[in-house]
Amino acid sequence: MNTSPAKAAAAVQTPYERLSALGITLPPAPAPIANFLTHVREGNVLYLSGQGPREADGHLHSGKVGSDVSIEEAYQHARLTGINLLAVMHDAVGDLARVKRVVKLLGMVNAVPHFENHPSVINGCSDLFIEVFGEAGQHARSAVGLGSLPGNITVEIEAIVSLND
Repeated sequence: MNTSPAKAAAAVQTPYERLSALGITLPPAPAPIANFLTHVREGNVLYLSGQGPREADGHLHSGKVGSDVSIEEAYQHARLTGINLLAVMHDAVGDLARVKRVVKLLGMVNAVPHFENHPSVINGCSDLFIEVFGEAGQHARSAVGLGSLPGNITVEIEAIVSLND
């Protein structure tokens, strides 16, 4: 059975419909915690400052991954961080449908020195972006471990996003 291009286009979900299907409501964009901007737009490129695992009520998840925080918990923290990045994107451009592609993520994990599963943690954000943006959510990425992060948060993630005109 052939589907017409119009019907195929009608079946495409918006990022907001995908968020809704996932049971996610975007919180307000988190305010910067120091002297920086949450985002900078240069032409059709949006640079997002690092965000952390902040709940809508302001609670920040903290601890060392590999000792007092499990990989599964940290994966959820990275997913929450992704939600906060989406909130900043929405605030910056007004409509997530303007996202042409998630270009690059830098994921930082507050981990014990012998921890080796940084990519598994940052997958929490990567998986979310692919769920929300489909193929346009696939991105280049670095996932690294650090000895500490501000406020002892478990993860911090920054992003570079290209936008449609």
